[in-house]
Amino acid sequence: MKALKFLVIGCGSIGERHIKNLLALGVKNIIAYDPNRERMELIRTKYGVKIEGGLDSALEKELDAALVCTPPVTHVPLAKRALDVGLNVFVEKPISHTMNGVDELIETARKRRLVLAVGYNFKFHPGMRRVKKILEKGYIGRVMWGRAIVGQYLPDWRPWQDYRNSYTARREMGGGIILDGSHEIDYMRWFMGEVESVVCFAGRLSSLEVDVEDSADVLMKHAGGRMSNVHMDFIRRDYFRACEIVGEEGTVRWSFPSGTVEVFSAKTKKWRTVYNGCDPNTMYVEEMKHFIRCVEGRETPLVDGAEGRRTLEVALAAKESAASGRTVKVSE
Repeated sequence: MKALKFLVIGCGSIGERHIKNLLALGVKNIIAYDPNRERMELIRTKYGVKIEGGLDSALEKELDAALVCTPPVTHVPLAKRALDVGLNVFVEKPISHTMNGVDELIETARKRRLVLAVGYNFKFHPGMRRVKKILEKGYIGRVMWGRAIVGQYLPDWRPWQDYRNSYTARREMGGGIILDGSHEIDYMRWFMGEVESVVCFAGRLSSLEVDVEDSADVLMKHAGGRMSNVHMDFIRRDYFRACEIVGEEGTVRWSFPSGTVEVFSAKTKKWRTVYNGCDPNTMYVEEMKHFIRCVEGRETPLVDGAEGRRTLEVALAAKESAASGRTVKVSE
């Protein structure tokens, strides 16, 4: 097996995490690029990877894949450039901040027979995979409804950066909690089935200096009549993330802070713990392992461009509903 060569575009917190994990997985040929020269130099010093002064020159190198770890407004054009020069692409979530260019991006990857993967890493979390297996095996019977919640104070997300300069805080960069918190939308689709319609209330509730929604409540109707609701915010001072799925024969719940998966059985009337947690970085490592296998042609992406598109469509429907005060249908 030949040694793979990767380009990481964007060296913020998630770009740095992927560089660290790729090195640990044995990918030694890594080039890093970031328009922030100081950040790029820090990555070079810290990890010993090569850096490139310009994106054009970076894309001229002999490479196998590119990771796009930049603000959402840049995802489509950067991913398209990488595909156009023959690179497999991993793009961080959301795949974009609008639908513009997304279909063309997916079609480019298809025509060129290149990998296009989207970074919804919770699908690689062992606890979440345990929940998925419980649902598939029918351990809680017919699934009826579910809910998810995520909250964390934005200034705590990336301590090295003034939160006001982060893309999450800025509308023109594709920010706001609905797009940046779309992990919950994505995994509820995974658990509950495709979304048919959305109702959302969202707004700026805090005194944080942002021009985007900092809190949102999304109610989704899924195929088969199942329902779910998702609360997401970046104003909660403690960090909390959890979900629960209710079936006719029981309930399964997952907590990220405690790391546990618990199942309630209607038959025994008891809860039992079926998973006790892991290092949070595990899901990112598993995500990169999977992407490497996809680049090598041994697997196909669990979250491909089409999957990323569907989650984006639901997130944008939520934003539309919040703005209009109406239920928004999601196309098939």
